[in-house]
Amino acid sequence: MAACSSAPSFEGVAIDPPRDMPAFTFVAPDSARVVLGPEAGRPMVLFFGYTNCPDVCPTTMADWTRVKTRLGADAARVRFVFVTVDPDRDTPAVARRYARQFDSTFVGVSGDPATTAAIMQAYGVAAGREELGSAAGYLVSHSSQVFLVNAAGQLVALYPFGTRWEALASDLAQVLEQES
Repeated sequence: MAACSSAPSFEGVAIDPPRDMPAFTFVAPDSARVVLGPEAGRPMVLFFGYTNCPDVCPTTMADWTRVKTRLGADAARVRFVFVTVDPDRDTPAVARRYARQFDSTFVGVSGDPATTAAIMQAYGVAAGREELGSAAGYLVSHSSQVFLVNAAGQLVALYPFGTRWEALASDLAQVLEQES
């Protein structure tokens, strides 16, 4: 029983036991490779959305800026990653620009359909186009939770849309303390 006492008590939905997540490689606009996998000492916060989203995505990204501010200098040890579920419209450049409009350190990635489908499947994310029949084109219905992955590449918690941003900030602080 004593061994369990060192496990964090998350405010988000804890994944117990933590689940190893596969690494995925995306290509950045400058042709550099962006690997979403374990990185020593750096947990990752991951969200799947799209740049034309009218509500959930910009709210989530704005919450991340609050989380980053709350973490202070420790935020530099966290990778905040936005993965588009609309690679048809969201090129790598568009995804990067979208993420960076919230914070210059946020990473925005877009992959080919196979990579996008594989990472969505690994995280249990669903998305589907909804044709509007207007000049606006289409919307994309998508899963809206945020994922917390520790530096070992394990999914440790998730945060459904509407979870207080303070919960993510608190849980990240715990994970960062464990990584120290």
